[in-house]
Amino acid sequence: MQQNSSFDGTPGSGAMVASTENAASTFNGYIFLLLLLISMLLPVLGVSMLKDGDMRGLVLAIASGIAFLFIISGFYMLNPNEAAAIQLFGSYKGTDRNTGLRWRWPWLSRKKISVRVHNVTSEKVKVNDLRGNPVEIATNVVWRVADTAKALFDVENYQEFVDIQIESAVRVIGARYPYDEFNADEVTLRGDADEVSHELEKQLQERVGTAGVQIDECRLTHLAYAPEIAQSMLRRQQAEAVIAARSRLVEGAVTMVEHALAMLSEKNVVHLDDERKAAMVSNLMVVLCGERDTQPVVNAGSLY
Repeated sequence: MQQNSSFDGTPGSGAMVASTENAASTFNGYIFLLLLLISMLLPVLGVSMLKDGDMRGLVLAIASGIAFLFIISGFYMLNPNEAAAIQLFGSYKGTDRNTGLRWRWPWLSRKKISVRVHNVTSEKVKVNDLRGNPVEIATNVVWRVADTAKALFDVENYQEFVDIQIESAVRVIGARYPYDEFNADEVTLRGDADEVSHELEKQLQERVGTAGVQIDECRLTHLAYAPEIAQSMLRRQQAEAVIAARSRLVEGAVTMVEHALAMLSEKNVVHLDDERKAAMVSNLMVVLCGERDTQPVVNAGSLY
């Protein structure tokens, strides 16, 4: 067994020795299946020898019976993407990842473990974001066991361990970023889902590495403000959208007014002094920025 530990391994120190997977010394089961069939035929030969008065037939029958029991007790089956940890009186002796009919020495015990891909969708976790606003986050995690020794012997229950670490990692990442942006260059939960998912995957991999688990993919599946503040935050978002739309509208109106004044001056259509320009700008801004259709008014008098 290969073991690595950053703790003091002396007796009584309370240290935990980290396990590392290595290949087990097991055998192809079909070879021993052939030997099993031979051991089943030998008693027939032994009985035949006894009938002829040869006492060696008794020895052959007993030996073949013992061999039969010895061989049949060592068989086990491994399905695709399934492994078996081999132990000798509690000591880890390696992992068998070969599929099909397998055979190990009868005094060795085995513990099967799935190395298939697991797909887990977490529960909605309520966490305060970077600005203290309560948000709900859920994630989908695709993971598998990469080191069977760590998964079986370094944690009590590796599946429960992964579930707990998923929730813990979601809380850490949720508190690291704001839900929505106030600054254009700010990373947010809502606006930078790919980057946040990558950081969540990295954070989770660091946590579950102790259990020999490999994270293949991690994606946010739910992100929303908590119900108690959802309405107020919706109004804030609507107000921000109105302000942004108004800003674009004013910018466009100013550009159009500048263009109109420039064209009038270039083509000498009419000569406008500062007061007439101010009146024209005022009228155009009202027309362009107003929410309602404007009504034309004929000015029969003079501007002065």
